[in-house]
Amino acid sequence: MKARVHVTLKNGVLDPQGKAIGHALESLGFAGIGEVRQGKFIELDLTENDPERAREQVRQMCERLLANTVIENYRIDLG
Repeated sequence: MKARVHVTLKNGVLDPQGKAIGHALESLGFAGIGEVRQGKFIELDLTENDPERAREQVRQMCERLLANTVIENYRIDLG
């Protein structure tokens, strides 16, 4: 089973890397871009076949390592 984890900064957390990306895009001539926020995408191949157990396993991975839950949100997609 594949698990995909999307990690993004929580609203209100400053994103200097997102700002740098936004400025770089403007300098390349891309107009009409508002706020830019950057995040992480993590894809995992799991041996677990039960979706509920897989989701719980990935949730624990996120809570313990993959996301800093003080400043980041995460979303898990299984498929």
